Amino acid sequence: MTGLIIPAGAGRKLVTKAQQVTFKITGGHGSSVSVFEVVVPPGFDVGAHVHRRSQEFFYVLEGQLDLLAFEPARRTRDDWRDWESPDGDHVVRAGEGSCMFVPPGVPHAFRNATGERALMLFQSFPSPDHEHYFEEIAEIWSAGVSVDPDAVEKMRRRYDVSQITPLRYVPAL
Repeated sequence: MTGLIIPAGAGRKLVTKAQQVTFKITGGHGSSVSVFEVVVPPGFDVGAHVHRRSQEFFYVLEGQLDLLAFEPARRTRDDWRDWESPDGDHVVRAGEGSCMFVPPGVPHAFRNATGERALMLFQSFPSPDHEHYFEEIAEIWSAGVSVDPDAVEKMRRRYDVSQITPLRYVPAL
């Protein structure tokens, strides 16, 4: 039996105007965990969402991201940035070396509110749900910067994603 070594810069890449994802370790490699390197452009907000069965881990490699990983005292449907937990937790501006673990059932989100790109390592379990999700969202994004919310909603339902606030991408000029 052997392991797998992926050199820097290697892996299958999905690139659109709004997204760059590099598949590092996948279900096709025999892994139960999918591992991706994700470029988060300025102005990208994945929107708050929750998974019933999936768990995720995010590690900021470069730049800064606003991160959320708690059930708020009161959910709002338009924006998650001002949410507060019953214990007083708030959204965190996370820099290089910061990480976020999200067990099933916990609302979470990330956003790049800076003028610079951010780079994160992203792991999800079980494999290959997020692999297929990224492939389909790349197809939706490739239609242009504008996103068809109905197409995104249908796709998310197939991959255990219950969207709470909208996905947004307002590119920096």
